[in-house]
Amino acid sequence: MPLSRRGFLTVSAGAGAVLGAAPGPARAAGRPRPFGRYGSPAARLTPGTLYVHPGGAGDVTTVRDAVAAANGTGHTLVIAPGTYRETVAVDRTRTAMTWIGASEDPRDVVVVYDNAAGTPKPGGGTHGTTGSATTTVQADGFSARWITFANDWLRADHPGTSGTQAVALKVQGDRSAFHHCRFLGHQDTLYADSMALGTFARQYFAHCYAEGDVDFVFGRATAVFEHCHFRTLSRTDLAGAPYGFVFAPSTAAANPLGYLVTRSRVGSEAPDGYYKLARPWVPSSDTTARPMLTVRDTRLGPGIDAVAPYANMSDAYPWQAQRFAEYRNTGPGAAVTVPTNRPQLTPRQARSATRAAWLGDWEPWKEVR
Repeated sequence: MPLSRRGFLTVSAGAGAVLGAAPGPARAAGRPRPFGRYGSPAARLTPGTLYVHPGGAGDVTTVRDAVAAANGTGHTLVIAPGTYRETVAVDRTRTAMTWIGASEDPRDVVVVYDNAAGTPKPGGGTHGTTGSATTTVQADGFSARWITFANDWLRADHPGTSGTQAVALKVQGDRSAFHHCRFLGHQDTLYADSMALGTFARQYFAHCYAEGDVDFVFGRATAVFEHCHFRTLSRTDLAGAPYGFVFAPSTAAANPLGYLVTRSRVGSEAPDGYYKLARPWVPSSDTTARPMLTVRDTRLGPGIDAVAPYANMSDAYPWQAQRFAEYRNTGPGAAVTVPTNRPQLTPRQARSATRAAWLGDWEPWKEVR
């Protein structure tokens, strides 16, 4: 039986704690090396490297404290295995920051909290979708490797809460790259966005895993998802389909490039056909938005409704008027049974739907091998 989100994170936390304390593959002279091949406070890789360890073997014990200590630009946080239950914000001044999971396994380093949009704030009001984020990154040039970003807020624990959006990561900076990371949540898991309507933030996700149910990859960034795995979750609070939507882009009309998904896969633990691939989000703050999503060379599993893979979020902004397209997808969820419901790129158009075209002179795929 699939674990609940909180149960899954509990297992992950136990595994992380064991891996952090027990002898691992990165060892010298029989002594533990919680930071793997990335040095230590006694053998710092660079003056701008900070070490995070929940048991006190680093410079600080929390990711939040490490970010606070990393003033300026170009800092690296090496994070030892553990579950870090906290909210973290990287503001615009902390540019070119890198987070590294020291074990090089994203299951070992988990940054998690449990705020939702409807969660009350201590000073009154509620957090809202943006305020629910476990981790918020506004700075340009941010990168993360082998980290899990999670939000384990559960609807079942809060039956009276209407604001069920619960963001694991909100990223707004330009040139933001995530390699071998996981994004865990339910509704609105990964918020790939920008700082302002007229700012076209470029983001890159490679070999990442994201899961959720409603609109769990959403926002207005220019984002490339390459070799990623998206997984839709089952739901016990709904009697029938649809359970939710994988993508909900909100691309500004002036932005020629929204979300590009390539060489990836979409799996599911829900019944066949219970999920839509996408719906357009036209927010009240930008009613001129023209959401854009291109999915190409990707396997769509049986969880995706092949007959009608797209739906409207609002009938005032039908998905057919937006910029949705597919190309050379495979799997049962990609079967073209109603051609008008599956807009396809031509081969000529597909030649321009590449990571290089989306990201320009920025080549983040060269950063990690």
